[in-house]
Amino acid sequence: MKIVEKEFNVQTGETTVTERDETAQEQAAREAREVEFAQQQAEATSRAAQRQSILNKLGITEEEARILLGGN
Repeated sequence: MKIVEKEFNVQTGETTVTERDETAQEQAAREAREVEFAQQQAEATSRAAQRQSILNKLGITEEEARILLGGN
């Protein structure tokens, strides 16, 4: 993956743009973040499905559940 770095010199007002390939360490870190993000998304989807399943069993809406639980 290409990385674009921009550097702005406040004294001269010049902007320097450098493009380079990511290092192996940067690639590993990016891939680890992508895996973590995918896991978090899967967990959130699973929790939402579990919540909806419970609401369906109870025969109530999410808003009605909030009212029952004292939420606004």
